[in-house]
Amino acid sequence: MIRISQLKLPAGSSREALKNKIIKSLRIKEHDLLSYEIRKHSLDARKKPELYDVYTIDARVKGNEAQIAKKAKNKNIEIKEPEAAYTLKPSGTRSLLYRPVIIGTGPAGLFCGYELARMGYRPLLLERGADVDTRMKDVENFWETGSLCPESNVQFGEGGAGTFSDGKLNTLTHDTYGRNQEVLRLFVMHGAPDRILYESKPHIGTDILVEVVKNIRQSIIRMGGEVRFHAKVTDIHTDTGRLDGLGVLDTKTGRETFLKTSLAVLAVGHSARDTFFMLQSRDILMEPKAFAAGVRVEHPQSLINEAQYGRGHKEGLPAASYKLTAKAPDGRGVYTFCMCPGGYVVNASSEPGRLAVNGMSYSRRDGQNANSAVIVTIGPEDYKEYGKAPGDALAGVYFQRELEERAYLAGKGKVPVQLFGDFYKNVTGEGPGNILPQIKGGFAWGNVREIFPGYLAAALEEGIKEFDRKLPGYADPETVLSGAESRTSSPVRIVRDAGLESSVRGLYPCGEGAGYAGGITSAATDGLKVAEAVSRIYRPFDNS
Repeated sequence: MIRISQLKLPAGSSREALKNKIIKSLRIKEHDLLSYEIRKHSLDARKKPELYDVYTIDARVKGNEAQIAKKAKNKNIEIKEPEAAYTLKPSGTRSLLYRPVIIGTGPAGLFCGYELARMGYRPLLLERGADVDTRMKDVENFWETGSLCPESNVQFGEGGAGTFSDGKLNTLTHDTYGRNQEVLRLFVMHGAPDRILYESKPHIGTDILVEVVKNIRQSIIRMGGEVRFHAKVTDIHTDTGRLDGLGVLDTKTGRETFLKTSLAVLAVGHSARDTFFMLQSRDILMEPKAFAAGVRVEHPQSLINEAQYGRGHKEGLPAASYKLTAKAPDGRGVYTFCMCPGGYVVNASSEPGRLAVNGMSYSRRDGQNANSAVIVTIGPEDYKEYGKAPGDALAGVYFQRELEERAYLAGKGKVPVQLFGDFYKNVTGEGPGNILPQIKGGFAWGNVREIFPGYLAAALEEGIKEFDRKLPGYADPETVLSGAESRTSSPVRIVRDAGLESSVRGLYPCGEGAGYAGGITSAATDGLKVAEAVSRIYRPFDNS
């Protein structure tokens, strides 16, 4: 096939215009173009308000493709061999006496479960929370009434924390095995729009993710797997350093049972703090890791669109996003994270008396405001004093909890919000100004700054002011801040070896909660990686 890179068209051009551009670039007639596939697409706004769609295209044509590519005399046109598809076949020889168990049905658990089921391992997936439809009702009820269900909320339940997010699927993980593309392909196969295969910043949106998650679960079941909801793993049983079984609590009935297994994938997510404490009590090797904390910042989406696209930009363009970084005077990194164009701030709490926020967008990204986390890097040296003993691997959990307790008090149980002008004056003001907060869940005006230690609050202030130099209007005194954005990633890493096993043989830490991922796609690809590790050692499960 022929690959054409850097194919530029005015933003918003039709597919017919794209087809004509391909024909012109290759110097062929229309009937000689057999087919084409978009491999990459991005929007070039460097010469705003003149905006361009930029494509990479793979084309099939009549005749000798090498000669046609050469005749085009264009450095951006080359012959390209088809990329090999991701393939995974079991090669292990060790028998499994019990079916493998996957703990958690976030992206890591779901994609690991899907691959194991496809290969014939018949995995059992345990989810402490509810199925995604019931979970949606529980979350909506929490946002409307403030009544929190500790086992079914924005953090816990089918689909994991990423279900209530923007559904961004871009990742900075360098991938040479085709796992990233396989994750996107499986998303599309289960109902996501096919544009995620080629967009430079792919996203799905909460409304579509809900259906995709259900479809993946149904595929797992069709291939011989099983999914149990309200099944919370409360204990790890070992025998001479190997996994021997799991204690499982039915959170509906309160009944505890023992589940015999010698292989479990621990994909519990970054908010499974009770699980972390249980693992610590069982002497499973863990270590503290860096994470980040800060606030959610809201601006009118129109401000972001104008900053990114220019004044008088063409109508119909997607809601613009941004990514900003700065360095505080003390050298700490300050950066935006999980930016949600046309989105909402959400109350993402999972523990009574503690409050955390996150950002969420629907697939249309048509909300009035843009929001993003503005966060500050925090290392183990910053929170070690919160540990219960020297070297406590869970010191970061205690630090997160303190921030969330302060946030809960600052908003009297509701999401605390503050205008940036009041934040840098360190006063409790009222609002709103010209920006009406777009928040899922109740909110109250309070002093967000006082949630944070002094060094962290100062870094947030300086970072936001620095961002204003790059995106004018960012530090407007009426910009809305809310807190605490404390669940950016896991504060702990469950140590695993080269074979991806923990200090307990047969227990495989996986995904974001285990400290090996940072978003939907990277968690899903880590799930594939663990499935590969399992398939290299064990034969598919056969209980006949």
